[in-house]
Amino acid sequence: MTPTRRKIVYAVSFEALGTLFGAGYLWLLSDASAGSSLALSTLTATIALCWSYAFNTIFEAWEARQAVKGRSLRRRTAHAVLFEGGLVLICIPVMAWWLQVGYLEALGYEAGLIAIFMIYTYLFTWGFDRIFGLPVSAR
Repeated sequence: MTPTRRKIVYAVSFEALGTLFGAGYLWLLSDASAGSSLALSTLTATIALCWSYAFNTIFEAWEARQAVKGRSLRRRTAHAVLFEGGLVLICIPVMAWWLQVGYLEALGYEAGLIAIFMIYTYLFTWGFDRIFGLPVSAR
């Protein structure tokens, strides 16, 4: 699989499954309806999809320059933390606006999503690499 195709398959499959997790979480914990939760989850997934492509392009460029190849626990953890940290900075204002709540309440919702998605990101990336193999940058 070419690097570009790999990034696209990764991002689309990650976000499709993640949208369902996110919508269920928001529906259960916020005052939003199921439809509104799904719409917000879809919007944030679209944002995350764009961020994922950009972030993974930058991460893999950095990774290709490293002397030690492969994806260790430390490298996978850095990937998950940096990806989610950037996404939080983008999504909190969107979530506050959509749910018509303050930034602190949006941060609370986002904190739950962060906890879920930190684990999800790590496990999904590990599984993706097991199924499709490591990208060229990590070999």
